[in-house]
Amino acid sequence: MSGLDKNRKRPYTLAFRVSAEERARIHAKIKVASIPIGEFLRQSALSQDVLVYAGKYESDRLAVELKQLRKKVIITEGNFDENQQEVLMEIKEILRIMIEKNKSL
Repeated sequence: MSGLDKNRKRPYTLAFRVSAEERARIHAKIKVASIPIGEFLRQSALSQDVLVYAGKYESDRLAVELKQLRKKVIITEGNFDENQQEVLMEIKEILRIMIEKNKSL
């Protein structure tokens, strides 16, 4: 099936589990919004603000994520294949969000 998706604009699939109550609430909001479910979920996820709380646990988690991010950057040095381009795009987006949030503080 993956061969069928490679020429699509959005070839990747994300999935998550919800309770019956959460599902009902999501579908009610989709009906009110009158847009396709995929568009609704994309808009919901991409327009959400990411909050970073300043506590020991959170800062430790952030430090771990930054270390992993650094490793990914080191891996992408040299020749870039498709997977490395994807990792690089992820890194750039995370850094853009972090910089944007830092400016608003």
